[in-house]
Amino acid sequence: MDDPRTLVSTDWLAAHMKDPDLRIIDASWHMPAENRDPKAEYDAAHIPGARFFDIDEIADLRSDLPHMAPTVEKFMSRMRAMGVGDGHQVVVYDTNGVNSACRVWWLFKLMGQNDVAVLDGGLPKWQAEGREIEDLPPVIRDRHMTVRRQNHLVKDVTQVSSASKLGDYEIIDARSAARFTGEAEEPRAGLRSGHIPNSKNVPFAELMTDNGTLKSPEECRAVFEAAGVDLSKPAITSCGSGVTACILALAMERFGKSDYSVYDGSWTEWGAFPTLPIATGEA
Repeated sequence: MDDPRTLVSTDWLAAHMKDPDLRIIDASWHMPAENRDPKAEYDAAHIPGARFFDIDEIADLRSDLPHMAPTVEKFMSRMRAMGVGDGHQVVVYDTNGVNSACRVWWLFKLMGQNDVAVLDGGLPKWQAEGREIEDLPPVIRDRHMTVRRQNHLVKDVTQVSSASKLGDYEIIDARSAARFTGEAEEPRAGLRSGHIPNSKNVPFAELMTDNGTLKSPEECRAVFEAAGVDLSKPAITSCGSGVTACILALAMERFGKSDYSVYDGSWTEWGAFPTLPIATGEA
């Protein structure tokens, strides 16, 4: 099931390591409460040749919200500095398996780049198989990237509010069931508990196998259907801060659903504004 535009296996990456136009990106990111430094972990051990993608820095820092999608100009300049550009096949991984790498996959898609895939199982699977890692910085050579932002892949709070009222989109929340129903407190201080009215809940963990890889396209589709998602409607994915929402986007792309977008502000935005309605309990 290797697909260089969505998801590739560790075997695929190992077979293509010497390809001159392959670029590997470490997109590891952790919740602030975890007290982990993904850049320090990258410096200590990464897949050979990997560049580090700082999700919190390659972002729109003018926003009060965390890691909002960067401007086209900033994305282009950061990718050029990383030596990633036109004609490259990009493979993104992270230290959790299949997690924040999906956010960077979606960012590349948002910027009009299609030759990008997530490494299934990420660094944990790569290391468990005894494959090579290193602590050396990559050799960088500038390459221009042509960016054409795909605005249909992202939604703002006004668009999501309209979709919630009109029901013309399926809003799909990737957070845990307890956070969705409002039974669990949000990990970010100051946020209300609950979910966007008229949204459905597909916890991202339900799309994963026990070994940290993504379930098959058919199994992922079944998870969405079991959650009551109407796949005939266009979808908007949401989560805590726009990271795991991208796992849902990747899963949908894998089973052939391309009319999706990501609510970039997600619950960090929605849950902070007392004027926005919330629902509790099951969908």
